[in-house]
Amino acid sequence: MNSMLDTQAHSSYYSRMNTLPAAKRVQILSMLCEGMSMRAVARLADVSINTVARQLVLAGMACAKFHDETVRNVKSKRVQADEVWSFVGMKERTAKGKGSDRPDNVGDVWTWTAIDADSKLCISWLLGGRDAGYAFEFMSDVAKRLAHRVQLTTDGHKAYLSAVEDVFGIGIDYAQLVKVYGENTKEENRRYSPAVCLGTERNVIEGNPDPEHISTSYVERSNLSLRMHNRRFTRLTNAFSKRLEMHGHMVALYTVFYNFVRIHKTLRMTPAMAAGVADRLMSMEDVAKMVEEFDATLPRKKPGRKPKAEKAAQESN
Repeated sequence: MNSMLDTQAHSSYYSRMNTLPAAKRVQILSMLCEGMSMRAVARLADVSINTVARQLVLAGMACAKFHDETVRNVKSKRVQADEVWSFVGMKERTAKGKGSDRPDNVGDVWTWTAIDADSKLCISWLLGGRDAGYAFEFMSDVAKRLAHRVQLTTDGHKAYLSAVEDVFGIGIDYAQLVKVYGENTKEENRRYSPAVCLGTERNVIEGNPDPEHISTSYVERSNLSLRMHNRRFTRLTNAFSKRLEMHGHMVALYTVFYNFVRIHKTLRMTPAMAAGVADRLMSMEDVAKMVEEFDATLPRKKPGRKPKAEKAAQESN
């Protein structure tokens, strides 16, 4: 998972002063998971934007911890992996134009996701660049969550080749599904979407993968749900993340919502139940309670006057 979700990075700033009612916390988290912006949530829930931000931070840290501890020993047979593009602060082209004045942690951000093709469980996710380093880190996390050998399918991104070989070696059946696109016309160059896909090529990289299951359809559909349920992933609008940390917290919250709360229409149960990592349906009330319990474990700032020793030191300076 991501170091940006470390509790020590946020616990001092988001120390609890007043307890938010459980029903209000459920309302805020539910609206965030249904794709509403933070300001829209603040208006409809009748709370401040700072309250929404704080709840998202707490939920992101709690959900990242819950996913890391729960999604283990997944008995998957077929895994599909892909990346979702988004940006933080500004797009990469704008960020590069600023040169040395470029702010930290802005530009293009890729969300790496791995899905169990049978249960639709999101096994792992990672935020970062699209280079070989992040590919290795992502595949390492996927490998430690699997119970046995699997068939893996990815797109034709070259970074997967070395990452899969370094992590799995010969202990995997791996293939790439490479999409073949037509030439861009002048009109297509102005569009946001890519050129027309003319077909696909199935390339066996390692082992003996089943040709009938060399596909990335399920992970691409899952990534569409990720985009539709997160306002900050919406394309061609002014909706985007201002901070990388908040982007990560929203992905962590959505992943738990997708795996444990939202019933998959085809499966008629949650992906976590289908994969055997959960034995019951979770509700948003359960998520809110988990967040509240996590919040209670964080260190608090003591309200009131400063200690005399601290006050004397500040006066002497």
